[in-house]
Amino acid sequence: MCEHEHHHENSYVIPRIAAALILFACGFWFKPLFLVSYLLAGGDVLFKALRNIIKGQIFDENFLMGLATIGAICIKEYPEAVMVMILYQIGEYFQHRAVEKSRHSITKLMDIRPDYANLNGEKVSPKSVKIGDIIAVKTGEKIPLDGVVIEGEASVDCSALTGESVPVRVKSGDNVISGCINLDGVLQIKVTKEFGESTVSRILELVEHASSKKAKAENFITKFAKYYTPAVVLLAIIIAFLPPFLMHTGFTPWIQRALTFLVISCPCALVISVPLSFFAGIGGASREGILIKGSSYIETLSKPSVVVFDKTGTLTKGVFKVTEIVSQNPDLLRYAALAESASSHPIAAAIKKEYGKKIPPQNNIREIAGSGVEAVIDGKKILAGNARFVGTKPVNKDGTVVYVSIDGEFAGYIVISDEIKEDAHSAVSDLKKMGIATEMLSGDTYKTAVSVQQTLGLDKAYAELLPEDKVNKLEELITNSSGSVIFAGDGINDAPVLTRADIGIAMGGLGSDAAIEAADVVIMDDKPSKVVTAIKISKRTMNIVKENIAFALGVKVLFLILGGFGFITMWGAVFADVGVSLIAILNSLRAIRTKNKI
Repeated sequence: MCEHEHHHENSYVIPRIAAALILFACGFWFKPLFLVSYLLAGGDVLFKALRNIIKGQIFDENFLMGLATIGAICIKEYPEAVMVMILYQIGEYFQHRAVEKSRHSITKLMDIRPDYANLNGEKVSPKSVKIGDIIAVKTGEKIPLDGVVIEGEASVDCSALTGESVPVRVKSGDNVISGCINLDGVLQIKVTKEFGESTVSRILELVEHASSKKAKAENFITKFAKYYTPAVVLLAIIIAFLPPFLMHTGFTPWIQRALTFLVISCPCALVISVPLSFFAGIGGASREGILIKGSSYIETLSKPSVVVFDKTGTLTKGVFKVTEIVSQNPDLLRYAALAESASSHPIAAAIKKEYGKKIPPQNNIREIAGSGVEAVIDGKKILAGNARFVGTKPVNKDGTVVYVSIDGEFAGYIVISDEIKEDAHSAVSDLKKMGIATEMLSGDTYKTAVSVQQTLGLDKAYAELLPEDKVNKLEELITNSSGSVIFAGDGINDAPVLTRADIGIAMGGLGSDAAIEAADVVIMDDKPSKVVTAIKISKRTMNIVKENIAFALGVKVLFLILGGFGFITMWGAVFADVGVSLIAILNSLRAIRTKNKI
């Protein structure tokens, strides 16, 4: 049923329940009013049961409630039949309220879709804005599209995206993402992505499709209900008719027990609480700036044995600086900058920044993922990349080395240094405390990789790896691992590894589109510590799911046994069913509360 229908139903459910209760009370003086009260309270239940029967979906909670109450009417237990429906409706109302509260919380959290963009002094749809257009963002307005600030300075609130409450100061030359709110000043922004490809659109798409990938626990509940409901109907029939034949007693008390048994058997608590737990877990993660693409990933994320990190842009800042140039050609830096002009890689950005001059558009450039770039400049063939790609011997330098050749002759190299992220130490330390191994896959030199490994205390580090080498190494880890293997990366060369890992985590703030598309989880603020947060949220969500399943099944089995032996009345059965459902629902909503819980 769609959200609008739910809202429409809930808008009149309270008056309907109130009217049913009044008619119920009057029914003790005029019995036909019991039937009116019954239809008023349970008419929609009977309608849904009939509709589902026509569709071939016979055995659901509506069928069970309808069968039980019609049976009660047949044996002239009118008050019980009516009250079953009234109490059921009260329980359903509170359940819907709980679900809507969770949905509203997530919707509010993700209320980042911009309403308009200021283009040429007019408010227009963000969808109509093109790449290269200049838009203005005033104080209090949402940044509608990804872009780069060309004029102005302001503080922007990105908490809805990253979970970081501290505003970020941006100025001319800084990249900004859609969905953030301008807190002060006026920004002139040059658009770099159309609306459909912008950060806000990708996030909304991820959230909207998060429920499509069900966890094993959800699939279990679906399969369980498929076999459980026919089984309890069969048991109810046996309770109603077998003992009277064998014991030569009246049918009425046994039919009452069977009807009570049917009411108790309604699987509402399981059917609602388990999906809601995952939904709330996804919402809780998004509050922390972590986007989980489906409940199945929560389940896998909750039981890791090893977390494998990429180095550049993941454990390190990816903000590089040229620290040394060893050249046999005075134009080495120029050729390297022109060759790297089309690349968005942080290393390329460092070379272009060091060159410091305007770079004209270059056409003859080809980027080879994990190796380097090939270009034709001034009629000369330029190779810039790792030693293997350029065809020279590697040098032993602490940092990333870009080797350059001109027309097949080695021309020199450029050393670029990176900086480890502030919270990388705590991320590795926390993972170790949780008993999770930490490893690193890098395309950098062995010396650079070992330096990062020793600094952070990683268990293992593998260096000088091409994208296919990273995939092969990950395959090896998966084969030998007792739990799930998580890989966290950010670059285009990480996309194959992110896809192959049991869980791929993309660092979304600086990460490439390819990495984000390939990943199962996206971290919006690029903090390695958020990998730990994602694991903790997943573990907590799975604990809540297991609690709900154990609680609901345990209480159901107990009450089914007691009901079968006649120790519980139908009224008690309904109270038990509604109570279990509400407790499970409230427990599910704990998953969305992450502050001070992780």
